[in-house]
Amino acid sequence: MNSVVTQRFIKCHDKLKQDNQIKSSRQFAMSLDYLPQSLSEILRGRRDVTVELIRKAVLLYKMNPVYLYTGEGLMFLSEAESRDVRVLTVLSTPQAEERIIHVPLTAQPAYADECSNPAFVERLPSYSLADYKYRVGTFRSFDVGDDHMHPSLVEGDKVIASYIEPGLWETAIQNNHVFVIVKAGQVVMRRVLNRLLSDKVLELRSDNEGFSPELVAPGTIREIWHIHARLSPFLHSPDSWQKQLSEELRETRQALLNQSKLIHALHEALEKKVNTPS
Repeated sequence: MNSVVTQRFIKCHDKLKQDNQIKSSRQFAMSLDYLPQSLSEILRGRRDVTVELIRKAVLLYKMNPVYLYTGEGLMFLSEAESRDVRVLTVLSTPQAEERIIHVPLTAQPAYADECSNPAFVERLPSYSLADYKYRVGTFRSFDVGDDHMHPSLVEGDKVIASYIEPGLWETAIQNNHVFVIVKAGQVVMRRVLNRLLSDKVLELRSDNEGFSPELVAPGTIREIWHIHARLSPFLHSPDSWQKQLSEELRETRQALLNQSKLIHALHEALEKKVNTPS
């Protein structure tokens, strides 16, 4: 017996045929760059629909992903709704648990433009964490590459963040929480002031006071991720910045000691000169 998602997918397929939007199942499969024989297996209940096939059907035939996954809403999206749909690529374990996809610093400019391209996303490294909370929902991790959020986040850190559906941005983006914002050509981490309801913008703020706030319209944003955790490199003393700090403190103490000796020597010389008869 195939999954309930597959069953709803078949209903959408049958509705397209009924409304003459597709001529045949073969034509439907080929339009989605899918083997007709494999689609036949799905329609006969012998295999489940794939995430990639759903993604293509949502984009090409405006199937409603909310209906497919929850059974709620209409089977197909309107033109206006389909423009706002963003299909997210995920990777799963053989046990159907989502893996955390990591976006390295070097890949972030490309990710900003290719985040909806499954072929690109699937090439990124991925991993799983033992904590159960990271197995429920969709998570990404990102390298921190600048000092905008210093001292909350520093270069070399990694953040783990959960995906926020675009339809929930107005209500789910909490003021003064830190988010990963993916926009054209850029992935940034900022503390956000949600002004979508009042001004139709998000105000992005840096913890580093050297940077000014930025107003961003939601239409320019491709993805938003809510940061939940930070992974920081473990710095062994003295093989880290602590070594440099200790060295600087040692040099400062030595300089003060040398100055103290010099002052003491000058004081003795002055006393000797004063006490020497002319």
